[in-house]
Amino acid sequence: HAYQHIDADLFRHIFQNLLTNAVKYSKSGTEVQARINVSENHMTLVIVDQGIGIPEENQANMFNTFHRANNVGTIQGTGLGLAIVKRAVDTHGGTINFKSIENQGTMFVVTLPTHK
Repeated sequence: HAYQHIDADLFRHIFQNLLTNAVKYSKSGTEVQARINVSENHMTLVIVDQGIGIPEENQANMFNTFHRANNVGTIQGTGLGLAIVKRAVDTHGGTINFKSIENQGTMFVVTLPTHK
């Protein structure tokens, strides 16, 4: 398998957390997309939402433990999810990036090497 070097439990944490966040921070009736592409060398996960977005002033700290953006209002969260995702991605030697515009949505892109 091309993805034999990706730990299934860590990948599940990455995928579930990003997908749960996308749904949690989106308005009812908007679309959330999840795509997984597998090539010979990489697996890429893309999660796109049309949610509340991450304010620009919060973006640099999104992977820090207990950090939450200042626009989350009453939406429940611990501020641990993205820190755990980042650690899981780093453990795989992968990358995680995002683009976000407040009140328009967010796109997370995770790339994991599929070989050692």
